[in-house]
Amino acid sequence: MARELFDTNCIKLEVIGDDYTLQPDPFQLLEATKTLIADGFEVLPYSNSDLIVVQRLVDAGCRVVMPWAAPIGSGQGPTDYRALETLRSRLPDTTLIIDAGIGRPSHAAEVMEMGFDGVLLNSAVALAKDPVRMARAFALAIEAGRLGFQGGLMDEREVGSPSTPTLGTPFWHRRESHPEENLE
Repeated sequence: MARELFDTNCIKLEVIGDDYTLQPDPFQLLEATKTLIADGFEVLPYSNSDLIVVQRLVDAGCRVVMPWAAPIGSGQGPTDYRALETLRSRLPDTTLIIDAGIGRPSHAAEVMEMGFDGVLLNSAVALAKDPVRMARAFALAIEAGRLGFQGGLMDEREVGSPSTPTLGTPFWHRRESHPEENLE
């Protein structure tokens, strides 16, 4: 009906496997995805953040996959950074849109900084005290996160590193030897 009413082949697919966490059923999701793609639909599946599940959906013909950051409506934000980073790095040509679990604008900025292509929101805006202001906050956070990703975030370091150049610094302010050499 959606294809006929709205003149589109795009369809968002959710196959919930657990009523408590609202986690998708990856097996039924893949089966339903294949059936819909064979029927001419462009399927946008809601998935968990498991690389193998998402890869199978891509292999089945999905150009867009919508993994969760956390359970639907939980507002927890990204709970498995490593899995999300792995998805982005291993599927660079797949459009990945975070579909669930985002609760704060900072969560949206984080996933956009990881290189995700978008964020689908509902509860975080719908349940806010001021939904209009919250929607604006998310729009700004998503833009900032995307710009940060495109700008090339600096690599994290285990130790501090001076950000001020020492060229032109008077010699008495420079450390010419290693601190451990000064121990007696």
